[in-house]
Amino acid sequence: MKRPATLLIDGKPYLWRDLLKLRREQREQCRRPDQPTLFAIKDDRRPAAQRTAAGRYAQPSLFTLLEGY
Repeated sequence: MKRPATLLIDGKPYLWRDLLKLRREQREQCRRPDQPTLFAIKDDRRPAAQRTAAGRYAQPSLFTLLEGY
């Protein structure tokens, strides 16, 4: 038996290829959701070593700031 070319939904005929195209577009939209940020993104102006926890542990700056006094 041959597959029908159209599908009736609420009495309206739809082509299978159009439904598949719409479904692909829906899946693509779900894959890349557009979600705004909660807070304004600011530039991190700290030195490169101070931007990560490992860098702050390896090169602490608290004691270097106190050495000047």
